[in-house]
Amino acid sequence: MPGLQLSHRFYDQVVAPSLGDIPHSAGLLGDGSEVLGFDDEVSTDHDFGPRVQVFVAAEGDAAGVHRALEQLPEYFEGFPVVHRNADRFDGAEHHQVEVTTAARFFTERIGRDPAAGMGLADWLTSPTQRLATLVAGDVFHDPDGSLALRRGALRWYPDDVWRYALAAAWLRVSQEEAFIGRTGAVGDDLGSALVTARVARDLVRLAFLVERRWAPYGKWLGTAFARLPIAERVGPHLRAAVSAGCWREREAAVCAAQRELAVATNRLGLAEEVDPEPRPFFDRDILVLFGDRFTHALAAHVADPQVRALIDRLGVRSHDRRAMLPGTIDQVVDSVEVLGHPDRCRNAAGLLGLQTEPDRP
Repeated sequence: MPGLQLSHRFYDQVVAPSLGDIPHSAGLLGDGSEVLGFDDEVSTDHDFGPRVQVFVAAEGDAAGVHRALEQLPEYFEGFPVVHRNADRFDGAEHHQVEVTTAARFFTERIGRDPAAGMGLADWLTSPTQRLATLVAGDVFHDPDGSLALRRGALRWYPDDVWRYALAAAWLRVSQEEAFIGRTGAVGDDLGSALVTARVARDLVRLAFLVERRWAPYGKWLGTAFARLPIAERVGPHLRAAVSAGCWREREAAVCAAQRELAVATNRLGLAEEVDPEPRPFFDRDILVLFGDRFTHALAAHVADPQVRALIDRLGVRSHDRRAMLPGTIDQVVDSVEVLGHPDRCRNAAGLLGLQTEPDRP
């Protein structure tokens, strides 16, 4: 049984009756493959079972919920409710019904309660893999709309933050696209393959931006990408690129994937259209898209004062084609030890070019 379905049944049949008339909301959000809908039979080998988050209005209301949950059964539909030696709760024996407030739950995961509004720094320091788990999952009970309010606030970037993230994504691609051919031309086939894989991963993440979907963490990146509408057009080229036996084939496949994403970026209407056709890399026998052309086009259409100030401070220089836009936290940092910890993400604000104090609406 899929984890979300199991947890929903557990809430309806066990948790909700136990709570009676105690005011609360409930759902299953946050960590876990089942939240994203990617769990399978392999997922059941550790810590798998019914999980629910119960959200109370204030911290002081939690005690009554904990008392009501003292008589939970050990098993539900054949799955353990109480886990021993589990990864969660520091290995202590515990059921997996978390009692918290909505404000605390969201703040613990992205360092900000979205009900209070999301400023520029909040958006840029929130990893997409965390945002994905907060808008996915399922809400079982939400009479006051506290969960709907927060999930709605996190559905997608404001338009100018979106432009900025797209601009930075195209810049990342442009910085390495020529290396596929450069390394291959000097006989470094492994180097060419490694660069191709890096660029392909950046193009996958760019596809999520184009489709207005939060990219999950690495384990499920390819699975989630395959479900994007644009994957039918981009996916075959990327598969060809990473499985190619020579750099010419890699270059051709990456250019084809870039062209599809370039056309899709133009269709968003966020900037002036850019010619999506690949072209020679200066006088060399190498083909590239020059993805930074999208960086300049998108940056030019940013009007939000805070995003505009960030771009101007970092620098997009059209006269010499140089751009310095680091982008979002997961465009700059690729460490689990950072992306998995909201405090470390927010402490990295300086790497993103942000001011010391977070920008607020």
